[in-house]
Amino acid sequence: MQWREVRSIYPDQYVLLEILNSHTEDNIQYVDEVALVRAIQDPSEATKELLTCKDNNIVYHTGQEEIAIELRKPPFYRNR
Repeated sequence: MQWREVRSIYPDQYVLLEILNSHTEDNIQYVDEVALVRAIQDPSEATKELLTCKDNNIVYHTGQEEIAIELRKPPFYRNR
């Protein structure tokens, strides 16, 4: 399913998604295809779900034009 389809079915809502296909450009992951797991009505529930997401699952708001995720590298620690 394309992101624009999810946005048209569930306008202005949080949704739990599984990322099926994506590509990366300049440390930004752009999601091309998703599978809708479920819509989330309550923003606090969306936050809790986001904090427990694993693998390729994410929570995103359909008010966004595209799904773009900034990829951050963990800090490098030196042990002396």
